[in-house]
Parts: sequence; C-alpha cells; structure tokens
Amino acid sequence: ADGSLVLATGNRSELAVGYSTLYGDMCGALEVIGDVPKTRVFEMARRFPEMPEAIITKPPSAELRPDQKDEDSLPPYPVLDRILEGYLDDHLSVKELEALGLDAALCTKIVRMVEIAEYKRRQAPIVLRIGKRAFGAGRRIPVAKKL
Repeated sequence: ADGSLVLATGNRSELAVGYSTLYGDMCGALEVIGDVPKTRVFEMARRFPEMPEAIITKPPSAELRPDQKDEDSLPPYPVLDRILEGYLDDHLSVKELEALGLDAALCTKIVRMVEIAEYKRRQAPIVLRIGKRAFGAGRRIPVAKKL
C-alpha cells in the first residue's frame, strides 16, 4: 500500500444526468472533476500542450457500444451545461429556462434525468466542490419520489 487513491472520472454534466456506470466509471475514492461541467473539462484539457489533440477532438462517448456518441442521447454539452447551470445553480424552472431561449421539452427531459439520477449520485465518491452547489452530502434530494 502506497497511500494512493483511485480517482473516479465523472464530471458534473455526466453526474447530473446519470450518464455514468455504477461500479464502472463511478468507482473511486474521490471524484476530482465531479463539479466541473464537461464544457469546462474540455477547456481545461486545451491548456495542456502535452494533451493529444485527438483526445480533445474525439466526440465524447460512453463507449458502451460501437460508434456510440454522447449526443445520441444527450444534447450537445454546451446546451446541457447551460440547462444544468440554470436548473441546479440558479434554481430556474423549466418555464424560466424556456424564457432564456432554451427548448422547454429538452429542459423537461434534462430536469427529469437529474431527478432520476439521484440514486446514482448517492453512491458516487466524494466530489470536490468548485461551484455554488456540488453534488454530495450538501445536496440531498429524495430518491423515491414520484416523477
């Protein structure tokens, strides 16, 4: 034993909507980027000159099946992150998000995904907080409620 910790790889966008696998990419003792939106993860990656360009430009994928892309089931991350910021950080309703020019049906879908994914987040490792409101012990939402 050398005192190392296994780090989980999930980011805020994926954790929010449950786009992660229990006992898979959610395994670890600490989720270092768990409060970092996916769009910000890409911005951070671009700051490292040693980061291969192919990693940055490759379309995000859960890689659970051939040719799978995140955008097969999620909106583009800039849109998703805008919805999540409004809903989670600014406590906006779907109507208020729609007033900002976002699609109401999409916002409803994303809010539902966030609510359904609470059971996964309860099993996630510790998330380092960088924003107004991180997932973890400070955010407790019922896991068994009618959605």
